[in-house]
Amino acid sequence: MFESVLVANRGEIALRIIRACRELGVESIAVYSEADVDSMHVQLADQAVCIGRGPSKESYLKIDRIIAACEITGAQAIHPGYGFLSENARFAEICTSSGIKFIGPSAKVISMMGDKATARANATANGVPITPGSDIIIDADEALAKAREIGFPVMIKATAGGGGRGMRPCFRAEDFHALFVAASNEAMACFGNGVCYLEKLVLNPHHIEFQIIADTHGNFLHLGERDCSMQRRNQKIIEECPSPLMTPALRKRMGEASVNLIQAIGYENAGTIEYLVDAAGENFYFMEMNTRIQVEHPVTEEVMGCELIKEQIRIAAGMPLSEHVLNAKPRGHSIECRINAEDPYNNFTPSPGKIDLWYAPGGKGVRVDTHVYSGYTVPPYYDSMIAKLIVTAATREIAIARMKRALSEFMIRGIKTTIPFQLEILNHPDFVSGDYDIGWVGRYLEEKEKA
Repeated sequence: MFESVLVANRGEIALRIIRACRELGVESIAVYSEADVDSMHVQLADQAVCIGRGPSKESYLKIDRIIAACEITGAQAIHPGYGFLSENARFAEICTSSGIKFIGPSAKVISMMGDKATARANATANGVPITPGSDIIIDADEALAKAREIGFPVMIKATAGGGGRGMRPCFRAEDFHALFVAASNEAMACFGNGVCYLEKLVLNPHHIEFQIIADTHGNFLHLGERDCSMQRRNQKIIEECPSPLMTPALRKRMGEASVNLIQAIGYENAGTIEYLVDAAGENFYFMEMNTRIQVEHPVTEEVMGCELIKEQIRIAAGMPLSEHVLNAKPRGHSIECRINAEDPYNNFTPSPGKIDLWYAPGGKGVRVDTHVYSGYTVPPYYDSMIAKLIVTAATREIAIARMKRALSEFMIRGIKTTIPFQLEILNHPDFVSGDYDIGWVGRYLEEKEKA
């Protein structure tokens, strides 16, 4: 096992990794920007190193400063979390060449699967169905010609994107150029790579993802699915495990496809394979692979009884998967709400600022992953998520009731949050029945505006 791990991230995921390290007896080293000096992950780490100013391009995306922090502190490994450099093959390669273990798959595999256009080619080569699309395209005019060939509507996607960043749906040729440039610019700002590709847009599908994990001892498996269809503009709002759409037969087909794919590419560590499932719940299409831990991984942990961050660290240290992971069986139902610092009744405008009061809910089956507290100031530079509220119960019906109770207990004063909107969703008959798809939120908001 490592003696020390540097956490190359911020916010709740940084704190999540620090806690896992502490339970494993591993020293944790935080890096932080000047804007995050008061963040909880900085306060709870064993060591902390400032790596730059607030904007991520001047701190969390600075590879040379992160490597320097490792050299200064003697860190043996780096956990990248999600976002930022977590799917950057060059970063993984630099870590390896510097004698630092990257906690994740190899740079080669990240290039194969973290790059979304290449991932589609690998999925096709291994018999996983995909939607019609293109290779990477840099020129907007060339991309428009390809979009006409595929047929509108299309989805413009940044090859290095993630978390809904660098994605734009396009329904008309006359809108294409502006949307293509916007997607590319957003991806460049968030990930340092603005290259895009195209996919045929499947209307009103379900967004289902499978959690996969593999070690260096020949163990390749999936830990079930998560339903991430409740989203707005490709940003997930509520996730649940298992999916209300799933049948045993469909789960078997998608699970086998996922495991076959990671075996074929020699995958190591945790990851997620994301699919679109058609409205009938019969056909599924490979969308992308995230070669990292996901924001919504806690619902899998709660249902499958495992701790994925610990398993990531163990795998990177050359250890096999824990027995309880190898023998994991689903139990109950788990739902996660992403609590964002946004005003849901003002077009979800970001709401940074000082939190005057923070009171998190508790009770049976309630978990809150967060890095904030009363008196904390939410900076304007990063993703607006400030917490994840996760509830688990014996059935989906009880889990919904528990989530509504927990959200109603959550007190956050000083900024706006998405909690009122999430309560609206949970009370809607469509969510209660499980009858929703990735277009549901957009349609719901349009209906509210008309009313």
